[in-house]
Amino acid sequence: VDALALHTRQATQSVELVSDRGAVGAYLDIDVLLEVARETGCDCVHPGYGFLSENAEFATRCAAAGISFIGPPAEALPLFGNKLAARKLAVSLDIPVVPGTSEPVLCADDVVAFAASHGYPVMLKAAAGGGGRGMRSVTSADGLAEAFARCQGEAEAAFGDGLLFVEKLIQRPRHIEVQVLADNAGNVIHLHERDCSVQQRNQKVIEIAPAFGLDDTVRSRMHEDAVRLVAAAGYQNAGTVEFLLVPETAEYYFIECNPRIQVEHTVTEQVTGIDLVEAQFLVAAGAS
Repeated sequence: VDALALHTRQATQSVELVSDRGAVGAYLDIDVLLEVARETGCDCVHPGYGFLSENAEFATRCAAAGISFIGPPAEALPLFGNKLAARKLAVSLDIPVVPGTSEPVLCADDVVAFAASHGYPVMLKAAAGGGGRGMRSVTSADGLAEAFARCQGEAEAAFGDGLLFVEKLIQRPRHIEVQVLADNAGNVIHLHERDCSVQQRNQKVIEIAPAFGLDDTVRSRMHEDAVRLVAAAGYQNAGTVEFLLVPETAEYYFIECNPRIQVEHTVTEQVTGIDLVEAQFLVAAGAS
């Protein structure tokens, strides 16, 4: 079905993925992908975004097959793929996080107990979530049980993991994300930030770089915290560290790190003049 797609036509060589899992499933079939890589003599695989880009098993099996995975080491993927684990790392580094539970909430009553201390509204989140899925805001105890069940079901369907945690809902925040790049020798840099506050259904619609009207001190602290976080994780290659900023108080909170290139990386490329995908390949090849 992708025989005439742009990426296929631009490539110098293309190979059909023959899988019994359907057109989309073929891109998730690790065995098929590695077999194609072996047959064609590939020495590296760029996972893009989505599909297997954050799959630790795929990264591990690439390494076992002698193929460079153009992304972070396999051990970094479960850390940043699980929001609770990432929160704990941030807390250990004194990076502020949204008030929330450090362990999964197993039933609606656990959410009621959290709200008794922190008040409503709260946000239910999938521990293994991403891309705006597996999230529901709750404004009162009414309808909480239904919201919990729906969020848990959506998380199970989207990520194969129904574990949820709960955070205090930060209302009308700015959403700031910091682009980072780390080499294989422990050096980490940031490539400034993007403001992605304009969203619809938790999906980013407009990205602006650099973030306008942002206090320079706050901007610098966000950059520093992003670099410290990925350095402490032993991270390599490109990634994005995301924060919520409260405009009225200039307080900000770490929410997650995406251990891959993002769709919106091109905004940073336009501002900095750096080809991030090229940089990913250079880092994987050993460049500092």
